Amino acid sequence: MSNLIDFKQAQLKQFDLLALDILAYPERYLQFDSIADFCQAQWLDDFPKGTTWCSTGLDDGAEHFYAKIEFYGHYLTIYSHETYAAEFGIIHTE
Repeated sequence: MSNLIDFKQAQLKQFDLLALDILAYPERYLQFDSIADFCQAQWLDDFPKGTTWCSTGLDDGAEHFYAKIEFYGHYLTIYSHETYAAEFGIIHTE
């Protein structure tokens, strides 16, 4: 069981490190003009397998963008109006 826990912790760390890098360097990641651009972003593949995400906005004349990327209660929320902003957090489910 210990190996399984260690593997999950490694995946959580992988998620957290990428999320924190996005927060620290948004100009490297948050460059898209449409939902399709976001969906095709190469860095989405850098999150651990099993990461889920959803997004809305930018298409059909929308000026706002919202995305949530989540992995086992750890999440990164990205939103924009005139500039991009992001928030990292952990949902406590215990």
